[in-house]
Amino acid sequence: MNELNLLDVLRQTTTVTRFVLAILLIFSVWSWGIIFSKALLLRKIRKESETFWKVFRRGQNLSEIRTACETLRFTPLVPVLTAGVDLLLPASGRVHSQGSLALKTSTVNVATIQRTVQRAAAGQLTELEKRMTFLATTASVAPFIGLFGTVWGVMTSFAGLANANTATLRAVAPGIADALIATAFGLFAAIPAVIAYNQFVYQMRNLGGQLDDLQNEIVAMAEGLVT
Repeated sequence: MNELNLLDVLRQTTTVTRFVLAILLIFSVWSWGIIFSKALLLRKIRKESETFWKVFRRGQNLSEIRTACETLRFTPLVPVLTAGVDLLLPASGRVHSQGSLALKTSTVNVATIQRTVQRAAAGQLTELEKRMTFLATTASVAPFIGLFGTVWGVMTSFAGLANANTATLRAVAPGIADALIATAFGLFAAIPAVIAYNQFVYQMRNLGGQLDDLQNEIVAMAEGLVT
C-alpha cells in the first residue's frame, strides 16, 4: 500500500487549487495566532481573577481592596471595581461605620453607580471579545472555501477525462487527489478554530458571571452607605 506523499500532491495542484490553499493558509496562520494569544491572555486573567476574589473577600473596605489590586493588570474585574470606587468618595462630614468610604449622595446615587459599573463591565467584555469574530469566521467559512476548491478540481478532472482517449482510474486519480486536498486543508483550518472558539466563549461567559457578581457586590455596598 502506497503512502500519500503530500509534497508530490502539492506540486501537481492546479493554479485554482493553489490559490484556494493560499487563502486557507492565511486563515489558518491568522487563527492560530489569535488562539495562542487569546489562550495566554485568558490564562493570565483566570489566575489574576482568583487572586482578586481572595483580596476582595479579605478586604476591610473598597479603598483597601483597590490598593491591594493595583498590581493586577489583566483581569477585567479591577477596572470595574475602580469604576465603582471612583464614585464612592471620602466623606467630608460623614463616615460609614463599616469603612472609610461613603457615598456622595448629593451628586451620585445607587442607580448611577449601577449604570457605571455595568458600562465598565460591558466595555471590558467587548475588549476581551476582540478578534473572536475572525475565529468564528474561520470555523464557518474555511470548509466552504476548501469545498469550492474540491468542486473545481473534480470538474476539471472530469472535463479532462472526457477529452481523454481512455477513461481509466489512473487518468482521473491525480485530479481527484488535487481536488480533495483543498477540503482537507479547509478542515485543517476550521477544526482548531471551532474548538478554540467554543472554549474561549465558555471562559468568557464564566468571566461575565464574575463581573455580574462584582457589580452586585459594589451596588450592595453603595446601598449600605446610603442607608
